[in-house]
Formats: sequence, structure tokens, C-alpha cells
Amino acid sequence: MSGRHVTVVIHTDGDLNSRQYRISLRLLQVGKGAAIAVAIIAVGFLAFAGPIMRNAARVPGLQREVARLRAENSRVQQLAAALNRAEANYQELRQILGAKAPPAPRSGGSTTTTTATSGMRAVTIRATAPAAPPRYETGSSVPSHWPLDVSGFVTRGQVRAGDAAESHPGIDIAVPVGTPVRASGGGTVAAAGYDADYGLFVLLRHPSGYETMYGHASRLLVVEGDDVQSGQVIALSGNSGRSTAPHLHFEIRRDKKSLDPLTLVKEGS
Repeated sequence: MSGRHVTVVIHTDGDLNSRQYRISLRLLQVGKGAAIAVAIIAVGFLAFAGPIMRNAARVPGLQREVARLRAENSRVQQLAAALNRAEANYQELRQILGAKAPPAPRSGGSTTTTTATSGMRAVTIRATAPAAPPRYETGSSVPSHWPLDVSGFVTRGQVRAGDAAESHPGIDIAVPVGTPVRASGGGTVAAAGYDADYGLFVLLRHPSGYETMYGHASRLLVVEGDDVQSGQVIALSGNSGRSTAPHLHFEIRRDKKSLDPLTLVKEGS
């Protein structure tokens, strides 16, 4: 077999001469095996390198996805921080609103002192020096005093027209049910009763076109037509009417237009 050869004849059309190549059969078989090996290597390379090349092509998209996930993770961390702050505010609000409403007196009977006060939280009493001027003025006066003996927690402020879909005149101050509500100024009770939105409310009329509204009370201590002095307790705070938690709704109006109470009165004043 070692002496066997293969002759390859190449003849070009139109040419009288031909070329002959004599190749050893063994060399031809070696070349054939080499070609097969090269083909196998090429197929194997494509089989293994193909996924790598495809994954390499996906790298830019994966980088963009990683950047998006990092941005979302940053937003999640911001939301978690905001949630922690909201939880802290909620816990503070729960402490403020931890009291139950005092039961209203029944008609034709009386309620004992123990029952009437068992659900109320003690309210801080502020003492003044004997020579100090009175905190509240006498007679009719424009609203200028905070309507509570405590600062409370302002859960919603004045919403002006155009700022929100639902306007909200006045402010909401979260306080325990049964907290004394004081007149912000001296005047006359223009209306006192129940409203579907305000619940139990008192509307006071003051000089110079001013009015003040006190809503969501648990009990009213004045009636329409009463003259009240600045600082007089006119109601007890509650959760009546369209309300989701105990608070005092406090409005100041002048010439029938709503004003922001926080521009006219200060907490504790």
C-alpha cells in the first residue's frame, strides 16, 4: 500500500495540455483526516463559542437592566425611609389619640363623675403669675388665639382653590376626644348643631366680618345666640361627621372668604 499513488489530472477547456499531479495515497488519507479534524474542531468551536458570543452580545442589555434595578433599589430605599418616618408620625398620632370619647349624658338622668371621665385624658392646665396680664381679652374680638390648650398635631392644612381636587378650608388638629375647645375670639354663636360634613359644630361671629368654625365635636357647650368670651370653652373635641379620626376642624373666615388660620393664630397663643 505504501507504493500506491493517486494521479490527479487537471485539464483546462480549450487548452491542449493537461497537468498531472501524483499524490501518495497515504498523504491523501492524512489530508482527509486532517480536514475531518478541522471540521470537527470548527463545529466544536461554534458549539461552545456560540453561547459565549450570544451572551457577550447581551452584555449591554444586562448592564442597562442592572442600572435600572439599582435606580429602583434607590427608590425603594427612599420609600422605606419615608415609610419609617410615616410610622413614627403614626405612633405619635396614636399616642395623641389614645383616649376614648366621654359618654354623653342621658336624657332624664345623670352620669357619675367616674363614668364621665373614665375615657378622657387629663388636659394640661397652664398657670400664670398673679401679676401677669390676662391671656384672653374681654368682649367681642377678632380671632387671634389657638382654640386648644394643647398644640395638637396638624394633620391637614389649608388647601386653597386650585391646589387640589378637593378644597379644604381651615386646618385639622388631631387631639384626643374630649379635649376642651376654646373660642379663638369673643363673639356670638351664629349657629350650633349637627352637619353631615362638620358633625357637631359651633360657628362664632366676631367683629370686622370675622367668623370661626369648630367642627367634629363630641359635645357642644353653647347654643345659638349665646355671647361667648375669648378663650371660653364652647365644645369638646370628637370624631363626629365626615371624620376618620378624632380631631378639631378649625376655620377662620372673613367676609365669607376662608383664611388660613396659621397666618392669624399661633399654637399655644
